Amino acid sequence: MLENWYFSIQNYIGESVPLVVAFLLKVILCIIVYLVGRKVIIWLMRVFRQMLERSKMQEGAVTFSCSIVKILLYCLLVLWIGMQFGVTETSVAAVVASGGVALGLAFQGGLSNLAGGFILLVFQPFHVGDYIITQGMEGTVQKIEIMYTTLLTTDTRRVIVPNGTLADNVMVNVTAADRRKLEVKVSISYEDELQAAKTVLERLIQENADVLHEEEHLVFVSELGDNGIVLGLRCWVPTDKYYPVLWQMNEQIKMKFDQAGLHIPYPQMDVHLSEKKRS
Repeated sequence: MLENWYFSIQNYIGESVPLVVAFLLKVILCIIVYLVGRKVIIWLMRVFRQMLERSKMQEGAVTFSCSIVKILLYCLLVLWIGMQFGVTETSVAAVVASGGVALGLAFQGGLSNLAGGFILLVFQPFHVGDYIITQGMEGTVQKIEIMYTTLLTTDTRRVIVPNGTLADNVMVNVTAADRRKLEVKVSISYEDELQAAKTVLERLIQENADVLHEEEHLVFVSELGDNGIVLGLRCWVPTDKYYPVLWQMNEQIKMKFDQAGLHIPYPQMDVHLSEKKRS
């Protein structure tokens, strides 16, 4: 009895060891193939990116295209490794077909972002390096990927925006053109001389080296307000100089108005008290 049991175990081990060894060899081979395949994919992606960059394609489109190709290559690599463990093409097709609906329902947001990425790639409402404003978020476009776009704010915060949000909502591309119209408004007192204030604003425009003097500029009376006369100035500046010129103008207006004896009014209320005579 014990002898039969011993021989049964011995036969089982003798039959199983080759299978285990073959399985371990297959696992080792797949690991080696994955590591080598990853190196090959990295090399192919480097070559593919260089080809796209030589074709003068926009940086955002290059990043987006590389993301798609990289995902496809890794899917093919994983599929090949799975086939070494008995997974067939028909099995993969059946799984994809049966799980397609479930995945579509589970990843509605992801599919929306993917579709938004394609829309951004085709219509290109902005490029890498542009400054955009959307849904209360703003910053410089750092990269455009298959699902998300990365913005870098002025204080170096990184904002990750889903592509679906960018494609479905209003977006302002601040740096789409190489110049912007600057408008500054300031009030003066009704007792001040109007022409003197306009002369000060005209001189500020002429003396600022960053203003595009070949373009039209204007100094005008915008409104006769409750507390004073509202003056405005408009001029064209390079897009990258917009905020520096704006800040300079605000500072110079205050300094020049003080020197010229002009007053910037502020809301105030005069209260007059009267005493009634007692009878």
